[in-house]
Amino acid sequence: MRMRHSTGGVRKQRGRWIGLWYEEGIKKSKALGFVKDMTKGEARETVAEIVSGVRAEKKGTGTFGKFVTNVYIPFFSRKWKLSTRGKNLNRVEVHLLRAFRDCELSIFRRDGLQDFLDEKAKTLSFSTVNHLRWDLKQIFDMAVAEGVIQRNPATLLFTPKAAAKPERLTMAIADIRVVVGALDQRENLICSLAILAGMRPGEIFALRWGRIGEACAEVTERVYEGILDTPKTDKSIRKAALTDGLMASLERWRQLSPSTGADAFVFPSERGTPLSKHNVWRRNIQPKLRAAGLGWCTFQVMRRTHSTLMKTIKADPKLVADQLGHTVDVNQNVYTQSGVELRLPLVNELEKLVL
Repeated sequence: MRMRHSTGGVRKQRGRWIGLWYEEGIKKSKALGFVKDMTKGEARETVAEIVSGVRAEKKGTGTFGKFVTNVYIPFFSRKWKLSTRGKNLNRVEVHLLRAFRDCELSIFRRDGLQDFLDEKAKTLSFSTVNHLRWDLKQIFDMAVAEGVIQRNPATLLFTPKAAAKPERLTMAIADIRVVVGALDQRENLICSLAILAGMRPGEIFALRWGRIGEACAEVTERVYEGILDTPKTDKSIRKAALTDGLMASLERWRQLSPSTGADAFVFPSERGTPLSKHNVWRRNIQPKLRAAGLGWCTFQVMRRTHSTLMKTIKADPKLVADQLGHTVDVNQNVYTQSGVELRLPLVNELEKLVL
């Protein structure tokens, strides 16, 4: 005889009581004991305890909001860097939790999630929608791994083509010359490190005098929102080749610096901490660029300009990737290395082209 109800059921099989219940639509069973040793009521109580334990284990993970808050974020935030964590948490809260917080994980279907992305694509950038697609896939991948659901409904989602793609601006050589002529010594050097060496602003402001070599800068730190951290990725830890002109400019700046010890920052604040990127940009760089007609220029534009111009002079993509701290593809970046001595002629050639 077979019985099923909210607390499970039991049946006899070869002299044993078999407990029966469902978890996320999947039939489960377990041998409870011999019929001669326990009554049917005792068997039913045993399976009821099993079901109760399963529910207690799943408590807090039934809805999208509880799973994301209690399981997904605590685990994945352990590997997010500070800059990534803030952006990820904001994106998940604003777009995903507000939309799906009280929805049961088991109700999600592929078409409904794709409709959600299609709707977001009407107002958000391609990059943001693409990140939301990845967030959904990662969240449901984890739900599958945890045994909360059987299949990932986000596996085949795609980023709608309708999502707005930003115009990726770069500077012309004439624009670079305007920047060089418009800025004061310190800001000129900061922007030159971004344009000619392809360094990220966080890497520039975290640079210490002890990390300046004969023709390179060792990138081992970066500063984000005033907090010193390791570089963005493992690939970002590198020696960035510096042009002859940059080395000469750094030497002139060293002569004016209040502290030039190995641990002193190349661009310090009055307190000796790394200079604030936002303050320098807002007070000393952006106003002068705007006055020169380059108000659209940013540190990201400068770094992108470096990559674009290196391509113009037919630089090896692998060398450019190593200079920027990016990847080209797994094969090249895992098994192929390039030394500073190979990239130094390239950045010097770039300086000659520009200046």
